[in-house]
Amino acid sequence: MLIDGYENDPLVAGEALLTLPGFWAAYLLWMCETEENEPDPLWFGADEADLDAAYEALTDEEQWPVFRIPFADGHSVVIVGRNFPDDPGTEYFVSHPAWDRHGYLATIDGHQAGPGLAWRELMHIAGTPDPHAPGVQALHVRLLLLLPALGDRNLPSDAAALIGDALIQVGIAEDSAPVLADALLRDHPLWEPAEWTLASHSPLSGTQQHFPGILHCDEPGSPRWGTRLAQGITQEQSDRLARALGTWPAP
Repeated sequence: MLIDGYENDPLVAGEALLTLPGFWAAYLLWMCETEENEPDPLWFGADEADLDAAYEALTDEEQWPVFRIPFADGHSVVIVGRNFPDDPGTEYFVSHPAWDRHGYLATIDGHQAGPGLAWRELMHIAGTPDPHAPGVQALHVRLLLLLPALGDRNLPSDAAALIGDALIQVGIAEDSAPVLADALLRDHPLWEPAEWTLASHSPLSGTQQHFPGILHCDEPGSPRWGTRLAQGITQEQSDRLARALGTWPAP
C-alpha cells in the first residue's frame, strides 16, 4: 500500500484485523483507563490472549496497519499505525486525491495532538460511506474507529446510546455496552473536550482558517486550533470538504 508521506514505510491494509477477537479491546481499552479503574479486556468480551494477539498485530513494526474510511465526494479518513520501534503511535488524517498533502486530524502517542473531530463531523463521516472506494463501509465500525480522535464539549444526549449500539453490533454484550460507552465518552486520557465553532472569513478573527464552513477547535493542543484542516487547498476544495463533513452550509 502506498500513501503520500509514507512511501518508505511497510503499510498494509488493516481491515482484516477487525475480525480478531481482541481487536476492539486492543484499539479502545486505553480510552477507558482512569485513576480509579484499571481497564479489563473482559469488558470487550476478550481475554488476555485475545488482547495480546490483536495488540501485536496493531503494533507490528514490519506491517503497519492502515484503516481507510471513505466518505463523501472522494474524501477519506485514513488511520495509520505508525509503528516505529522507539516511537509508536497512531495518526489520523483526511485525504483527497486532488490535494497535495493530507489534512491533519490527530495523533495518539507520547506527543499527542488532538482532538481532531467534533461529534457532528464524526457522525457525518461515519454515516456517509462511499461503497465505490476501498475501506470500511459499516457505519458502526466506522464510528468506533474514529472515536479516539473525538473531543467535543457538547455531546448530544443520545451520544452514549449511539456508541453503545455500535459496541453491541461489534459483539459487546448488551449488559456491558452502556457502561463501556459511558467510559469511552467520559474522559479522554489525552486531551480535554473542545468547543467547535465555524471559522470566520476575517483574518482579524484570531484564526488563520478563513475559509467558511470548516470547524475550528479551541483546544491549543489540537492540529485544528488556529490553522486550516487542510493546508494548500483552494476555496472550492475547502467548500467540498465542508459539505463532505456536514458542516456547510451551516444548519
